Amino acid sequence: MLENPHPLSQQTHESSDSRQRLLHAALRCFAEHGFEKTSTRMIAEAAQANVAAIRYYFGDKAGIYRAAFVEPMGQPQDDIQLFDDPKLSLEQALQGLYSGFIEPLKRGELVQQCTKLHMREMVEPTGLWKEEIDHGIAPYHQALVKVLCRHLQITEEDDDVHRLAICIVAQAVFLYMGREVLQAVRPRLVDSPAALDVMCERLVQYALALVQAEQLRRHTEGTKK
Repeated sequence: MLENPHPLSQQTHESSDSRQRLLHAALRCFAEHGFEKTSTRMIAEAAQANVAAIRYYFGDKAGIYRAAFVEPMGQPQDDIQLFDDPKLSLEQALQGLYSGFIEPLKRGELVQQCTKLHMREMVEPTGLWKEEIDHGIAPYHQALVKVLCRHLQITEEDDDVHRLAICIVAQAVFLYMGREVLQAVRPRLVDSPAALDVMCERLVQYALALVQAEQLRRHTEGTKK
């Protein structure tokens, strides 16, 4: 008689759990101490695992750092599909864009640790931040510029379209980078999934107003020529 009718399935599940424990422990350690001051032994102890497990799942310290930096929230280019479909109205595109920012915020402490790690990477660079800019943020920004050009009915991008794209994204980025400010001045704006859903709706409305203002500016300047 078999004691475990699904041994392979159980082993796979246990392996996945072990990897996740190591990943979350690494995220906490790297966010708190940075890359240089965090050791694989520190991570293993925090995960109640051994250093050999880190080598097995991630290769080395650089490997688990990359995983902690990238995996919990994904990469910017992963969210392009949420807003770049030409069939979407402008409002639908903006809803998709902001949902990519809002939904992760519902995961609480994990997102705070990810934000802290990203901020550490900016001031204590290992190369991953530049990599994310080149391969994640820049393509994301360019995709948004393309969407805005389509809805503004212009064929060539210019500085003002880029300004508009930056302002639209900046509204949502502040929810991450300004988290402590929000907690101090008006915590209930972001302290529950329902509050975050309302925030998402408002961000869409404000972004629509920004686009409308840009349309009006272009129209007004066009009539003066």
